[in-house]
Amino acid sequence: MKKIISILIVALMLMVSPPWTVMAQAQPPVTVYVDGLPLIMDVLPIIENGRTLVPFRAIAEAMNITVSWDSQSRTVNATDGIAAVRLQIDSRTAYINNTAVSLEAPPRIANHRTLIPLRFFSEAFDCQVAWDGSLYRANITTPLKDMTVIGFYALGDSQSSSWTDLFGQSYPQTGVGNTDIVNELALGWYSIDRQGNLLDKSRTGWQRPDGWEAVLEGAEKYGLPGEMVVHVTDGDGTISALLNNPAAMSQAAREIAAEASQYGGVNLDFEGLGFNDSGDVLKQVQQRFTSFVELLEQELQAGGSGLTLTLHAPNSAYPGYDYQALGQIADRIIIMAYDYGPKPEPVTQVTQAVEMALASVPANKLILGISAHSESAASIGAKVGIAKRYRLNGVALWRLGLIDDGMWQVLRGRSC
Repeated sequence: MKKIISILIVALMLMVSPPWTVMAQAQPPVTVYVDGLPLIMDVLPIIENGRTLVPFRAIAEAMNITVSWDSQSRTVNATDGIAAVRLQIDSRTAYINNTAVSLEAPPRIANHRTLIPLRFFSEAFDCQVAWDGSLYRANITTPLKDMTVIGFYALGDSQSSSWTDLFGQSYPQTGVGNTDIVNELALGWYSIDRQGNLLDKSRTGWQRPDGWEAVLEGAEKYGLPGEMVVHVTDGDGTISALLNNPAAMSQAAREIAAEASQYGGVNLDFEGLGFNDSGDVLKQVQQRFTSFVELLEQELQAGGSGLTLTLHAPNSAYPGYDYQALGQIADRIIIMAYDYGPKPEPVTQVTQAVEMALASVPANKLILGISAHSESAASIGAKVGIAKRYRLNGVALWRLGLIDDGMWQVLRGRSC
């Protein structure tokens, strides 16, 4: 009888209590984002005394912090080369560069993992931490990183002018504008034909604009070096014809190298190779493009000019690029990690592209291409975050004229 009465009392309480009273008892899981990217953890964070504790290796690796674990003293040691942090399990005293700091929540061991206070650890390394109580989400922004930021300068219209976006003024006036963020230009003014003739007017729309000299003068005024971009697509077989003609390849390399004397280097953007190719045919396509890049690099080296390659991502529909071979020849490679379909570009696919490229090319040679057309102020920070997390050389923005004020604000806070 007592058991029945107890059950009836509980049922009555559920009936008269508002539904949100019951739901409020269940706390949602805590999530953590670092530079806009979700932190992957094998143990869920916990909240103790109003402080969030997270697995120390997961958070340290995402922030590029070197950590070690001393099992004898149960101590975590971490450093970024400037600051050194020491925390001990169950101790409310931590140390930053040997200076004692009191903790409101000490490190704990839970589910065989060492959990450390997220805010203390992040702020010890100059990160910004924001807590979204409605989502139970911690957002961490790592310190500004000195990275290369390349802006593609191509043709635009009155609504998407590369000039206005860069200098913050209408042509031909100049101002600081966004030159404090962009520190190099990729000048999309050239193409090439099947015979290897360099073109400054082409059917693709990549052409050198009237008044191009003013662009170079304005860039020099604000200390922005620029590379000439040679852009060709293989939709009509132009690149394939060129790469199957040794005389045309030699002429193209000579003409590009001669024009490069006006610029800081060359950015070669040959797009569309390898589509629907496989096996020996694909290997031949890759080898022919690599041969042309070798030929061009030899011509450029004689004139003291550098070479950047803008390539489709390794996980794109265009596999005609041997990243390993090309990485040994070129000074830098811009990974076009976009045009996957969804917008904004999926973080998982962009990350995969970077990881695949890193399997063949050192991080200091890789630059992550970001398509502003596919991103927003809310999403572009995560793409910069990928470049930071994998310690890439920098990012390349396609293109000036398509980046809105919100994006610039995010870039100003996330890059250099």
